[in-house]
Amino acid sequence: MANITKKVSWSSRGDESGGGERTPLLNGSEELSGDGGMFHIGRLSTVDLEEDMTSDEVTFRSPRLYEQYRWCKSVCVCVCVFQSLDYDNSENQLFLEEERRMSFLGFKCLEISRWVICGLIGFLTGLIACCIDIAVENLAGVKYYVVKQNIEKFTEVGGLSISLILWAVLNSAFVMLGAVIVAFFEPGAAGSGIPQIKCYLNGVKIPRVVRLKTLVVKVCGVICSVAGGLAVGKEGPMIHSGAVVAAGVSQGRSTSLKKDFKVGGYCGVLFSLEEGASFWNQMLTWRIFFASMISTFTLNFFLSIYNNKPGDLSSPGLINFGRFESDSVAYNLYEIPLFIVMGAAGGLLGALFNILNYWLTIFRIRYVHRPCLQVMEAMLVAAVTATVSFAMIYFSNDCQPLGPDQSEDYPLQLFCADGEYNSMATAFFNTPERSVRSLFHNPPGRLFYNPLTLSLFTLTYFFLACWTYGLTVSAGVFIPSLLIGAHRTLARLVSIMFVCRSLSQVWAVPGKYAFNGSCRGIVRMTLSLTVIMVEATGNVTYGLPIMLVLLTAKIVGDYFVEGLYDIHIKLQSVPFLHLEAPATSHWLTAREVMGAPVTCFNRIEKVGTIVDVLSNTSTNHNLGKICGLILRSQLIVLLKHKVRELARSRLTQRKLQLKDFRDAYPRFPPIQSIHVSQDERECMMDLTEFMNPTPYTVPQETSLPRVFKLFRALGLRHLVVVDSENRVVGLVTRKDLARYHLGKHGLEEMQLAQT
Repeated sequence: MANITKKVSWSSRGDESGGGERTPLLNGSEELSGDGGMFHIGRLSTVDLEEDMTSDEVTFRSPRLYEQYRWCKSVCVCVCVFQSLDYDNSENQLFLEEERRMSFLGFKCLEISRWVICGLIGFLTGLIACCIDIAVENLAGVKYYVVKQNIEKFTEVGGLSISLILWAVLNSAFVMLGAVIVAFFEPGAAGSGIPQIKCYLNGVKIPRVVRLKTLVVKVCGVICSVAGGLAVGKEGPMIHSGAVVAAGVSQGRSTSLKKDFKVGGYCGVLFSLEEGASFWNQMLTWRIFFASMISTFTLNFFLSIYNNKPGDLSSPGLINFGRFESDSVAYNLYEIPLFIVMGAAGGLLGALFNILNYWLTIFRIRYVHRPCLQVMEAMLVAAVTATVSFAMIYFSNDCQPLGPDQSEDYPLQLFCADGEYNSMATAFFNTPERSVRSLFHNPPGRLFYNPLTLSLFTLTYFFLACWTYGLTVSAGVFIPSLLIGAHRTLARLVSIMFVCRSLSQVWAVPGKYAFNGSCRGIVRMTLSLTVIMVEATGNVTYGLPIMLVLLTAKIVGDYFVEGLYDIHIKLQSVPFLHLEAPATSHWLTAREVMGAPVTCFNRIEKVGTIVDVLSNTSTNHNLGKICGLILRSQLIVLLKHKVRELARSRLTQRKLQLKDFRDAYPRFPPIQSIHVSQDERECMMDLTEFMNPTPYTVPQETSLPRVFKLFRALGLRHLVVVDSENRVVGLVTRKDLARYHLGKHGLEEMQLAQT
C-alpha cells in the first residue's frame, strides 16, 4: 500500500457498546466491518463527526488536509446512511422449492405479467408527463398574459414599477409553493432526481427516492418551478417520476426485477443505457423499448384530446424544436472544423458552469441547510429572475417587425413603434422550450435578435441557471443548458452575418448553428442527447455535426471537471461505482481492500447469539470454511416469525416460504422491535435452508479491477474473500471499492483506520 496517497487518516473513539470494528466511510458514516462473512448481517450507522471525532484524534500530513477535514466536519454531520442494494437472488432452499413447484404455464404467466407491468409503467409515465406539460403551459400562459397586459397598461400611463412588483410576486408565489412542499414535506424530491436514480440503479439505496410521496411532490414541485419562471426544465423530474412509477408498480417483486422495471421507467433505451443501468441484457432492451412505445402513444393520445384533435397521434412529443426546412439543413466540409470549435467552446462553458455550481452547492451545504432558509433562497432567486428579466426588457432597444407569420405567443410592444415588438421580451416571455424553438428557426436574412440582445441574455441566463440548479425545488437543467448554448452560438453567428450582409450574401443559416451549438458540456450526455436532438427536430442530417460537438464538448469538459450529475453524486458522498476501476490499481488485491475480521455463525446457532450480534452487543469471529451466506434482513424475518427449535425437544414452528420474506420487503423491522424472551434465547435456529449456499467468492489474491467488475456487472452487495483452503478471511463491500480513485497524485485512498 505504499504507492497510495493517504488523503485523510483518522481513528474514532472506541465503541461504547462493545461492537465490532468500525471504519469511517467516504460519506462520514461508519460500517461495522465485522458484520458479514459466512452469514452477512451488515449494518450501517450514522456518525456525528462533531461528537465522535475531534482534532486531537486525527493525524494529517499537511495543514491543507486539516483544512479539508475542518470543512468535512461542517458539511458531513447530517449525511444520510447509504446502503447497498442486493440485486443477486439468494438461491437458498426456499427459492429452489418455489421454482420446482412452478409449472411451465406458471413461468409463461410470470413472463407475460412482466410485459404487462412494463406496459403499465409506460402508460402511467406518459400520463404523468402529459399532465405536467399541460399544467405548465396553462399556468405559465396565464402568468405571462397577466404580466403582459399589466405592462401594456402602465406603459401608457406610467408606473411600470407596479408591473415589476406583480411579476416578482407571481414568480415568488409559484416558487414558494414548490419550495415549501419540497423542503417541509419531501426533501428527496429536490433537484432533477437523475443523480439519485443513477445511484439507485448503480446499486446504492438512496432513502425515500422512490416513494409515492416523492412522486406527488415531484410533479407538483416541477409545475410550480417552471411556471414560476425559474431557469429550469421539466425533463429531469419527468425521468425521476417514471422511475418512481416503475418502483411502485413493481412493488413486491424481487430486487433484481425492481431494478429492471426502474430502468424501464427511467426514459428511452439509450438514455437508460448511458446514464442508468450498470447491467444490461437483450430482454431488458426490448422491455424498455416497449415501455417507451406505450408511453409515447399515451402521451400523444391525451395530447390529441387536449388539442381538440382526437385520434391524431402525430405529435412529436414533449421535446419539440420544430422541423428544419429542406434547404436549411445542408452543411459543407469546411464547416466541420467550426462544429469542433463550437464543441470545444461548449466544453469550456460547461466546465465553468459545473465549477461555479459546485462551490455554490458547498455554500448551501454549509449555511443554507434549514428548510425555512431554503424556501427563502428559492423565493429570492425567483424575485431576482423576474427583476433581471424586467430590467433587460426595459433597457433593450431591440425592436423587430411583427410580421404576419409571427409565431410568438406574447409579443410585447413596450417602447417600440407600432407594428414592432421587443425582442428581449420575447426571449423572457416564454417557457425555455419555446425559446429554444424560436432560436432554432430564425430564418436566414431576417434577424429576430441582434448580437447585443443575445449576448446579454446568454450572460444573465447562464448565471441564473447556475444559481437555480441545486435549489430546494423540483427542477431539471437539460433545456436551460440547450438554451444557453443556442443563444451563445447564435450571438457569435449573427455578428459574422452583419459583416457578410454588406456583401449582399447570406453566409450561414443561424438556426443551424444555434441547433448544433446548443449541445453544451454540462451534463456530458452523448448517445442519448444525439438521438434526442434528432428526434426533437425530425431530421437526421445533423447527426454527424451533433456527435462531433458533443464528443468534443465532453472531452474538453472532462479535462477540467466531471459532469454536473457526477459532481452532485460526489457531493452527496454516495459510494458510486463508475464504469471501471482506477487505471493503476491492478497491483491491489482483495486482501488489501477487504474488511476483516468478519462475523460468522454456525449452521445451527443459538437465538441469543444471533440477537446479540444483530444488536451489536457481541461479536462472533469464529472463522472457518464457508458454507453459505445470509442477510441481516433474513435473520430479522426469522426472528420475527419465531423460527426456532427448542433446546430439549424437536418441536418446530410452521415452515416459512419465500413469500414471507417478500412481504417484509423493503421495510424490515429493527432488531429492537423484536421481543425475545430469556427462554427463547436458549433455543436453536437452523439456518441451513435460508442461507445462500453458493455465494460469490474470490481468492484473496484477486486484483481490484476484477473485484470491481464483479460488483458492478452483477450488482453485488458483498463479496466473500477466501484463502487457498476456502476459509473466510474477509469481506469486500461497495465502500471498500469506492474509496479508491485516480487523483492528481496517482491512486488515492480514503484511509479506513482501525479503532
